[in-house]
Amino acid sequence: MIAISACLIGENVRYNGSNKLNQELQELVTQHKAISICPEVLGGLSTPRPPAEIVGGDGRGVWNDKAKVLTNTGEDVTAQFKEGALKALEVLQTYGCTAVVLKAGSPSCGSKVIYDGTLSGELKKGIGVTVALFEAHNIRVKDENNWKELL
Repeated sequence: MIAISACLIGENVRYNGSNKLNQELQELVTQHKAISICPEVLGGLSTPRPPAEIVGGDGRGVWNDKAKVLTNTGEDVTAQFKEGALKALEVLQTYGCTAVVLKAGSPSCGSKVIYDGTLSGELKKGIGVTVALFEAHNIRVKDENNWKELL
């Protein structure tokens, strides 16, 4: 069993209330080969919500208290991002998931690059808060561009 970012299967959970539907990934959930998760929603954030980015590092830095997740209005939502990651990990453990397909670029789910923390649309190398936790628990992480490697 794998888990897939809810936005990738058509659920309107992104910060702006939209989704990034990938019909092939949606089909895996329909066939009961995958489950969906959204760490940000699990952490108590609303949909829609202000855009947020990691400032001062990446997801690893958030767990080491060296970086924070801030919204475009300056609100610190680090606690919600960490809580959502922990709850997502619990879901994966409950369902026996050892791999996930997560949304690229997200401050929670980015597995190669994330937005640079300036809310300018620029990317930097790094991983999201949830990805950092999953990697620490030996869960394989792919994004919507390379997920077929999991099959």
